[in-house]
Amino acid sequence: MADRTEHPFLYVVVCGAGVAAGVGRLITAAQERHWEVGVIATPVAAQGGFFDLAAVEAQTGRPVRSAWRTPADPRPFPPPDAVAVAPATFNTVNKWAAGIADTLAVATLCEAYGLGVPITALPCVAGALATHPAYRDSLTRLQGMGVRFGAPHAGGPDEFAWEQALDLLAGPPA
Repeated sequence: MADRTEHPFLYVVVCGAGVAAGVGRLITAAQERHWEVGVIATPVAAQGGFFDLAAVEAQTGRPVRSAWRTPADPRPFPPPDAVAVAPATFNTVNKWAAGIADTLAVATLCEAYGLGVPITALPCVAGALATHPAYRDSLTRLQGMGVRFGAPHAGGPDEFAWEQALDLLAGPPA
């Protein structure tokens, strides 16, 4: 099992969206606020070239996780003190709300709720998808579970509000 760290430990769950290339900004901001960071990527984000895995591993000093470990493998991360989902996609939000834990990323989110760990999410969902009733229902369910959501992303990749994921951890649940 991974040892506890000197600082609180933040899991960053990264989904496959174009803005994911900027996840280093969130890691930098978290480290500046004295968090240690481990990244868990959806399979699409990890295998689709949405962000530079090697750069993130160098920045965090830990492997990017996207698949389950075997029972014999040590835990590469300590338990989380908080979780930030950024960017949070339509697919991940809906699966998470429904409890469909078919990837390490979504299973981690489902488990974090059961552990009572604070969770923030920064949605990055196309406008047409955001109008889908299932998505709206998923947001309502997750907010009822205490997930703190940032404003939906509507700009370009350079305008994604990465730091908002950390700011939301400091305040009361929405």
